[in-house]
Parts: sequence; structure tokens; C-alpha cells
Amino acid sequence: MRLLSFFFLFLLIPLVCRTQAIRPSEDGRYVEKNYQKTELYITMRDGVRLFTTIYAPRDKKGKYPILMTRTPYSCAPYGREKYSERLQRYMELVREGYIFVFQDVRGRYMSEGTFMDVRPHNPGKKGTQTDESSDTYDTIDWLVKHVDGNNGKVGTFGISYPGFYATMSLLDAHPSLRAVSPQAPVTDWFIGDDFHHGGAFFLLDAFTFMSGFGRPRPQPTTQGAAGYSYPNQDNYDFFLKMGPLPRARALWMGDSIHFWNEMMAHPNYDAFWQERNPRPHLKNIRPAVMTVGGLFDAEDVFGAFKVYEAIEKQNPESVSNRLVMGPWAHGQWASDAGRQLGNIHFFAPTGDYYQQEMELKFFNYYLKDKGIMDLPEASVFLTGSNVWRGFNSWPPQVIEEKKFFFHEGSLLSDQKPSASVAFDAYLTDPAKPVPYTEDVHLGRTVEYMLDDQRFASRRPDVKVFVTEPLSDDLTLTGPVVADLFVSTTGTDADYVVKLIDVFPDDLRDYPENDKKVPMAGYQMLVRGEILRGRFRNSFSDPEPFKPGEVTQVKVTLPDVAHTFRKGHRLMVQIQHSWFPLADRNPQQFVNIYEAREEDFTPATQTIYRDMMRPSGIILPVFREK
Repeated sequence: MRLLSFFFLFLLIPLVCRTQAIRPSEDGRYVEKNYQKTELYITMRDGVRLFTTIYAPRDKKGKYPILMTRTPYSCAPYGREKYSERLQRYMELVREGYIFVFQDVRGRYMSEGTFMDVRPHNPGKKGTQTDESSDTYDTIDWLVKHVDGNNGKVGTFGISYPGFYATMSLLDAHPSLRAVSPQAPVTDWFIGDDFHHGGAFFLLDAFTFMSGFGRPRPQPTTQGAAGYSYPNQDNYDFFLKMGPLPRARALWMGDSIHFWNEMMAHPNYDAFWQERNPRPHLKNIRPAVMTVGGLFDAEDVFGAFKVYEAIEKQNPESVSNRLVMGPWAHGQWASDAGRQLGNIHFFAPTGDYYQQEMELKFFNYYLKDKGIMDLPEASVFLTGSNVWRGFNSWPPQVIEEKKFFFHEGSLLSDQKPSASVAFDAYLTDPAKPVPYTEDVHLGRTVEYMLDDQRFASRRPDVKVFVTEPLSDDLTLTGPVVADLFVSTTGTDADYVVKLIDVFPDDLRDYPENDKKVPMAGYQMLVRGEILRGRFRNSFSDPEPFKPGEVTQVKVTLPDVAHTFRKGHRLMVQIQHSWFPLADRNPQQFVNIYEAREEDFTPATQTIYRDMMRPSGIILPVFREK
């Protein structure tokens, strides 16, 4: 999706136009010809005014529903004669006829007030107390009463951080709010979105984003803050030379980046993080919901699955709750046709299909009473077989959990180990962490989510287990769990688990890619995840390892929807660093956010694979009825 020269944009969907038959300039002219722009302030219940931009159809013959996006990324360009390119990403909706509203959230860009990252919900607020739910409610209340030509029905949607605000609009929702689509929604910044995965700090994204976005805005402005100017273009080299996390604050962040300092002050899943998780509040939902995400979203694949899951579990069956997961990077469904990502092809315009057959149908039905609602509960694209499938639930009920075990000779098999004692032991050194990709670059790539993993297979500190070529297709639909029996000579360790599709060595007919990577033998990352070992039993109460003691560690990977084709092989890689995607673990039970250079020490990691300690991976195998 990026990287541009402005690296803090990693959560902001780029203002680029969709790949369509007509030229983007024609889309822009269509918007200007058919829509009138208005800029104004809307006053919240506490008197704070939020800057709001409205694009309304010039045709006044009918009444139109309102579609609103609330954003911390600016509703620029400012000025009534300047039209935003963002509408060109939604031309299906634009041509259909909607009133589009964009709003700078409290404390960002031209809005008044004080900004707070992922501001907690306050279910007991009274009087003039506010949160994101009340700001949305007050905005909707003003819009339906004052915007000419609206039909009294409102929808909210947004991607990434704006997806968080869409989620928050569901809480204590305004009666006019009828349809909500959180897309790649920021949901839990400690467990699985953006800045932490499995409790491990995602250094590259957090530093890149917060060094610009996190800078204070003393007064309303139309300009964003500049990001950090890197001294070289190699992120692995830059962050390794940076050293322990305290140096980031000492050298670059200082005291002005408030949320960076908050993250450093809260190393565990304490009340600070818990109150920023909206999932427990997703109850008594009234609007229809369609949560959208990308299976290869490097930022918020966790949030998409978990928002849908929370609504499904905490509300009656009568609630309209749907999930759409396509083969996309972060926001790709709104930025290009979605035919491929990196080296992997999907052989269909998946993004165009979503906008025409899912998003347009959803909003038209609930906001215009138009058409029929025949979308399944879950619409999920199965990569590998490259087909859309509709399911009555997610994960599908027709799955069988099947464990594949680690064996001698790097073999992965569904046969249980028979050896009485068997293990692999190897050295891991924080001074030489495993990179997350073989490329040398500065900004974090989106393609790493399905990059070739052959570079990692060749390292001595990465354990590899692989099946024989499959005799039949194997389709997985749901969460993957690595069940590991391990020990370490240190007192802490990270566990990175990667599920990989190994293409046949004699593959000949796969499309070429821009980098000329040979696709025969390609090791496609299907899903990877990390768990900071201290959090193996609780994210709130970390525990050290006892050196040399065998411990069971389970690592849950985000859901997969992938078919391993006949003749392919299924591979699992286990490693203990993923740098600089995740920060380095000192392999000692210390506060990593206060760690010193001398705290980082080599350690011997051991994975056991015998009868009593059968390490392996539990797969959700889809079975047709």
C-alpha cells in the first residue's frame, strides 16, 4: 500500500484511484460535476466543534442516505472548491447516489479538542461526557436534522483507524444509523493489531507511524507532521544499530510522542490496554454490520476477524452480522482491482467484485431499501484454489481439527511420533536476529505476508518441518494453533510460527513476477505469527521460563482460508526473532522496554518431538458436507 516518502501513512489508505476501465481523471470530473462540497463545524455535547466535509448530490430530485467516515488522517483537501480523490475509490457508491461525509476526529487536523489514540469507550457517561460513540451520535443527529435531501438513514465505514471509529459507532448507536462496515478495523493494539502481536512489540510499524502521527498538534491545522528522516534505507541495519528500545526515546522520540511513551510504560496487557479494546462493548448491536478485511493485511487482519466474532458471540441471532475476507493487503479492496499481491496471483479482479457485488449491495439494501440481501454470513476468498466461498458461519462448522507432528529429518506428518526421546536444539543470538524478509528496504512491505520463505529455511536458527507432496487438495478454514513442547537456556523467548505452501519443484505455468523470483519451489507464507513466550499463559501476568525445563507453548495464528493444492507441500517454520518487524527479545526475563545492551544474550532453544512431547501444528481442515 505504501511506502511513500511519508512513512507514517502506513495506517492510511492511499489516495489513489481504483484500477477501472475509465481514467481516474474522468472519475474526478464526474464527482465534481455531480456533487457539491460543503465544509462546516458540528458542535458536540461538550461544546467542542468537529470539522466536517459533506459531498451531496447536485441532483435534488430524490432523497439520499448518508455515508460517513470519521478519520484521524484528515478530510483534506480543505477548501470548498477542492475535491478529494478519496471518493474516486468508491465510484460504485458515488454513481449510485449517496451523501458522503468526512470528519476530522476530535483533536486532529481542523477539529477542536484533544486527541486520544484509540480512545476508550465510556458506557456510563453522563451529561457532557464524551467518547467516540457520543461524537458519532452527535454528528449523526446534526446531519439528519440539517443536511438537505437526506432520507434519514446513515451508514458508517472506514479502513484501518477509520475502521476503529466505524466500530465505535455501533456502541449506543443513533437510531438513524442503519448500516456499519468496519474495514480492517484497529481493534486491539496489544494482542494482534499494528503495534503488538502476541505481546511482542512491532517495532518497525510503531516507530514509523508514531514518529510522525504521534507528534502533538497544539492547534487546528491543515498540515500533517513530518516523519523521522532515516539515515539509511536498510531497516534491518537501522534498528539493529539503534539497540535496545530506550534508545529510541533518547535519540529520536523524546517526551513529545505521548503514545509511544505510553506504550513503553505498559509492557503488559494491563488496564491501559484492556480499556482500549472495544470488543467487550459490542453488545446490543442494532445496525446491520459487514466487517471487511484482507487475509494478507499486515496491520489489522486480527481486528477484522475479532470484531465479527465479538458481535456474533455477544448478540442475539437476529442481528445482521456479516464477514468479508478477501486476498488483500491492508485496504487493497479500495485501491486496486485485487488481481494479485506481490508474487502471488489470484486470477480475478477480487477488489472490483467486492465493491460491485458486496459493498454496494450491503449499503443499498440497508440504506435505500433496494435489492435483496442474499450475501452469506461469511464471504471468504480461498487462496490457492482462488475462489470465493460463502459460509453460514466463520469459522465454518464443517471443519476437523487435525494435528500434524514434527519428526526426524524435518518431516511434518499426521502420524504421531514413536520415539521415546527426540528433540532439536539450536542457538539463537539477539545480535543476529532472523529478518522478516530477504529484501533490503526501509519501509515495511505489504508483500511480506506471502513472501518467499526460502531465505529463512536456510538459516541454522530456523527449524523447518515439511510434508511429502500432498496426494489431494487440503483446504484450511479457521485458526491454526502450533502446539509446542520447548525449553530454553534463557528465561524468556519469542516463538514465531509460519505456515507455508511449498510450490512443486517442477512448476512451469505460474505467471511471472516483477522481481523475476522463480516460482518453482516457492515457499509462500500463508500465515505467520509471533508469541512472546512470557505471555504463554496470560498477557496480563507474564511468567519467566525456568532454564532447561520443558514447557508447553501454544501459539494461535490468525485464521487462514487457503487450499494447499495436490502436489504442493505444507511447511512449518519455527524461529525466535522476526526483525525488525518485531523487536528483539533479550531472552532474559527483564522489562524489554527498559532493557540494556548487556541484557541481550544468546540462548539454546529446544523443540521436543517424541511420544510424550509431540510438538506439531493443529490445522482446521475443511470438509465438504
